[in-house]
Amino acid sequence: MEVKKDSFQALTDLLRGHRVILQTHDFPDPDAIASACALKELLSYKGIQSEVMYFGKIEKINIRMILDMFDLDVKDAKEQKDLSESDYVVTIDGQKNNSNFSNLIGTEVACIDHHPFVTDHEYAFIRHEITGACASIITHWIMEEHMPVSKELATLLLYGIKMDTRNFSAGVTHYDITAFDFLNGIADVGQISHLDNSVLELSDLRAYGAAIENISIYDNVGFSYIPFSCPDGLIASVCEFILSLSSVEMAVVYAERGGGLKFSVRSEAPHMNAGRMLSMALKGIGNGGGHMSMAGGIVYPEQRAVLGDPYFMEAVIRERILNAYHDLNEESKNV
Repeated sequence: MEVKKDSFQALTDLLRGHRVILQTHDFPDPDAIASACALKELLSYKGIQSEVMYFGKIEKINIRMILDMFDLDVKDAKEQKDLSESDYVVTIDGQKNNSNFSNLIGTEVACIDHHPFVTDHEYAFIRHEITGACASIITHWIMEEHMPVSKELATLLLYGIKMDTRNFSAGVTHYDITAFDFLNGIADVGQISHLDNSVLELSDLRAYGAAIENISIYDNVGFSYIPFSCPDGLIASVCEFILSLSSVEMAVVYAERGGGLKFSVRSEAPHMNAGRMLSMALKGIGNGGGHMSMAGGIVYPEQRAVLGDPYFMEAVIRERILNAYHDLNEESKNV
């Protein structure tokens, strides 16, 4: 029987006999953690040992909670002294050369992702599914391989899917729904509720306060600038908060980051691809991308001067975003 090139068996055939690193994107979110740790368990079920690693930092309280709650072995790549170019690296919930994927010593041989495919890296194996959460891809593999699933693993996967689909309200596909149906009967919904209620720390309120003070709304697009550095996950949470305003159908939040700017976008605008919009808006000064309903991006420190005097920076950013927003709206009308 011929093996499908994107099947789990094809992946195990590729990885067997090598040291395997499962790399999440920098500053991993619940979906990335759940996907990588579940894949580690699935590979172990097939006799292949692997390690989960990330760059950046574990910043959000709910990420630290799931690491402790489920006793997950997730390693900071910067602290590993024995990495080698002969290691086989699997990028999970993202792609090599993206702005949120630091380069890891090793050879990137495989990619498992649910974002639009933008990298030009030649992977030996690709499992790409446009779906609400990367954890749904791993869940379907678990279902296909008939691997026994513990309550802890089901809870972790279901929480990852829930968070990346904004509680099953954004980007959800039939693929996510069938994964939910499988996991929901096994998972501990009490633990998920506890995690849902534990997403803010006292220090986070400073970012919310700054964002609320700086909110401006133009053409149903809500903008806010946080004039200090804060974690990616917190920027995204503030963005979700602004999107909840009745007059906002797209929210754009950006914060200081190492001399540059870090962006988060959330959208409920019909026919609007948030990832493509941000990529267009930041062209020439940074990098942006993501899904229909959510996106992230960065303005590089060396390009910050393009935005002009700090006093006018917010106006320049609004103009770039709104131009891209209106261009895509016009494009959708002509399709």
